[in-house]
Amino acid sequence: MTKAVNLKQSFFDIFQHEPLIVRSPGRVNLIGEHTDYNNGLVLPAAINKNVFVAIAKNKSNRIRLHSLDLNDSYETSLDNIKKTEKLWPDYILGVIEQLQLNNYAITEGFDIAFTGDIPQGAGLSSSAALECATAFALSELFNLNIPKLDIALFSQAAENQFVGVNCGLMDQFASVFGKEQHLIKLDCADYSYEYIPFNTTDIKILLLDTQVKHSLASSAYNERRQQCEEGVRLISAHHPEVKSLREATESQLLTYVKPVSQVIYNRCSYIVSEIDRLKQACEDLKKDDFSSFGKRMFETHEGLQHLYEVSCKELDLLVELVKDNPDVLGARMMGGGFGGCTINLVKADKVEDIAKEIVSLYKKKTGVDIPFYIAEINKGTSIANQGEN
Repeated sequence: MTKAVNLKQSFFDIFQHEPLIVRSPGRVNLIGEHTDYNNGLVLPAAINKNVFVAIAKNKSNRIRLHSLDLNDSYETSLDNIKKTEKLWPDYILGVIEQLQLNNYAITEGFDIAFTGDIPQGAGLSSSAALECATAFALSELFNLNIPKLDIALFSQAAENQFVGVNCGLMDQFASVFGKEQHLIKLDCADYSYEYIPFNTTDIKILLLDTQVKHSLASSAYNERRQQCEEGVRLISAHHPEVKSLREATESQLLTYVKPVSQVIYNRCSYIVSEIDRLKQACEDLKKDDFSSFGKRMFETHEGLQHLYEVSCKELDLLVELVKDNPDVLGARMMGGGFGGCTINLVKADKVEDIAKEIVSLYKKKTGVDIPFYIAEINKGTSIANQGEN
């Protein structure tokens, strides 16, 4: 039984009426890490791991929520949207609040049940998928015709303002705008975007999940943002037109930042080179040059490890284990850092063998069993087909 069919049946068992079912995907980011909050470029794609949301009006002013995976429920009313102790309802309630704040008329209460197969804590943005699925589902249910960009922006605002996680727009944008066999070159300065073809059956995207999340992650993330801002401040004292690292050059960093702080110089130098690397990587893809693209992924990891310093020994080990394998074109840590997954470009006919080999080598070196996922590039948020998993 597929996830969508099982959810439909479970919804009927719980709420006694027929729902509309929406799916929204998780995402990977091929290259362009930590560039989003520096007004840079990112290159994400929606993947074949989804959150499924079932929704129906209930002829009251009550909001009734149920998580199938947690076997947990929450209930409130349309005029009493506030944070919960449970956290999971907040991703849905935050979206409802955003629609209310933006004068979208949710005219009666409704029931939601949801499930999903996006691995938790792997950096594949299950929270963004739930937010986007909720916004899309409410738009469909109440005929609100919310534009796609606004669905992403309201979902991001829910996470920033209601849940309290200061994320950029990339996760929600990729979830909504995903397109099969394409990556999204998103400009975080103005939300303009371009679809970049990734139309090969010869290459697979392999995710190796360390299953660790070091406690450094959130404090280090905030510190990196501040260091990037300090670098911009040092340059803009001499070049007021430089408002973010997107406009900065390596020569400006050498002149104005490096003499003041080697650490801040390292952070900013990584960002400036990563934005440039992403532009070159997109040109590689337009020429179907996956080998050159893969080399840039290894370069990104080097920068994240040594200049930006957001990697960890588990991520570094996984990259080290594939670095000299001729069937692996590129690999790097993905996401905020200090845990989560590495993303690997692997020759399709070797992907299962390599995954099992790396899992085995990793266990020998660490004693830890880790999961892997083979990600297919998928379309963005939509009404679910009953056959979808």
